[in-house]
Amino acid sequence: MSTDPASLYSRKNPFPAAHTVNRRLSGGASEKETCHHEISLAGSGLIYEVGDSLGVFPTNDPALVDEILRAIKASGDELVLGSDGVQKPLRNALWKDFVITVPSKEFLAALVLKAGDAVADIAALTSDPTRKKELESYLWGREVIDLLLAHPSLAWTAEEFAKCMRKLQPRLYSIASSQKAVGEAVHLTIATVRYQSFGRQRKGVASTFFADRTGEGVPVPVFVHTAKHFRLPEDLATPVIMVGPGTGVAPFRSFLQERKATGGGGKNWLFFGEQRRASDFLYEEELLALQKAGVLTRLDVAFSRDQPEKIYVQHKMREASAELYAWLEAGAHFFICGDGERMAKDVDAELHAIVARESGCSAEDAAAYVEALKKSKRYKKDVY
Repeated sequence: MSTDPASLYSRKNPFPAAHTVNRRLSGGASEKETCHHEISLAGSGLIYEVGDSLGVFPTNDPALVDEILRAIKASGDELVLGSDGVQKPLRNALWKDFVITVPSKEFLAALVLKAGDAVADIAALTSDPTRKKELESYLWGREVIDLLLAHPSLAWTAEEFAKCMRKLQPRLYSIASSQKAVGEAVHLTIATVRYQSFGRQRKGVASTFFADRTGEGVPVPVFVHTAKHFRLPEDLATPVIMVGPGTGVAPFRSFLQERKATGGGGKNWLFFGEQRRASDFLYEEELLALQKAGVLTRLDVAFSRDQPEKIYVQHKMREASAELYAWLEAGAHFFICGDGERMAKDVDAELHAIVARESGCSAEDAAAYVEALKKSKRYKKDVY
């Protein structure tokens, strides 16, 4: 159950939570801005289990809303239909209802219709399904505001502009706490997205909502998203192996809090990776304290930029190949959390290699072994 039966709050009716802690985890010298956030669930009746995610409804940057309004020569008071079908001022709809960063197909189609030959390149890319990758490449780092500013003579009514906007969806963040340890609170580990492209500063909608635009008096609309596929084993004595570089460490922090609170004797092994130990070792003091207390049986860390050659979590797995396979043979559950594009694939490939190497079996038999882990729900992923 993701909510207490008495709780009135859900995705359709999110709880207006207070954002009580916003603490930077990464050091000043880090290339990243990773923060620890704490949200109060007091009075909500919401409960969660470790492995679950917190759904968050962010709002857009008001400064970007203002810039878009100026670009389409609107006051913001014009009434439009929001994504909920309710009529409201355009400014409110752009702030809370719509995606105003990534251009939608509808917006691009309207732009092509209005600008004609002036956007022949966009017209060619959007009209040919085989050029989808080229379109994605063209749009990378470009936002709605760029296309509006590039074609200032185009006339947009508030209504037609609103109709081109997609609904702003909630973001899901892996929960970084156990309710047994933190009570009516929930912790999150979020990398704040900020970057430059085409001469402009860009901001991730939800990550900068947490970093910059919440706090005292600004509620954070939240709900619990149940993740039954990413649960700790029911038998508290079962060993677990966790691979969570970067913000992928979040659910494993919750796992360790849970296992400390429940006892049970199950061994816990964490692989953590980041760029530099001095500035990017997220939750270093906590993890080392858990290791000293015996809750975290083994901690292997990989800091890719601390030496000439890049070292990642899969390299640390390879170094510990024999012991990792022994844990699997003893019934360990294997978890991955983090980047699904590259990291999870590299870790999966190394897991296959470890099984083949340590058991002396063929690649085909190793694949069957790993597939058996998945079927018995001993190999679990939370990737994004």
